[in-house]
Amino acid sequence: MKTTHLKPGDSAPDFVGVDQDGKTISLADFKGKKLILYFYPKDNTSGCTAEACSLRDGYEELKGLGLEVVGVSPDSEKSHKNFIAKHNLPFKLIADVNHEIAEKYGAWGEKKMYGRTYFGILRTTFIINEEGVITHVFTKVKTKEHVEQILSEINK
Repeated sequence: MKTTHLKPGDSAPDFVGVDQDGKTISLADFKGKKLILYFYPKDNTSGCTAEACSLRDGYEELKGLGLEVVGVSPDSEKSHKNFIAKHNLPFKLIADVNHEIAEKYGAWGEKKMYGRTYFGILRTTFIINEEGVITHVFTKVKTKEHVEQILSEINK
């Protein structure tokens, strides 16, 4: 399976998307802040829910370290709104329905499941610093322990 071409030290690709409330959100909105930008396949699926809830449960600790969290998937604004309400998520989700942002970040590619090959989101998380430079890339995301995974890396 393919993984992102981006690595720590690279400039984060600029993006503009729409969140669950139809508001425009871009990388520029986070200038001077640290951002966890995570790409996930689909709202309300078991792995994606576990990952979102892990980030939700660790959200205060992440914010305390100056980190903002934004999720990106090809789901619609309406789907995101329902996902946020159902799981009480405190962060924004971008509706990347044409997977343009995912493609810029190398988080869209060929996947295999049950012997079928298709294109979809490659679950990937990026940590971007205040200057827009990628500091960490997670391609082997542990959905249930994602916050612990992030904290252990950034606290090294």
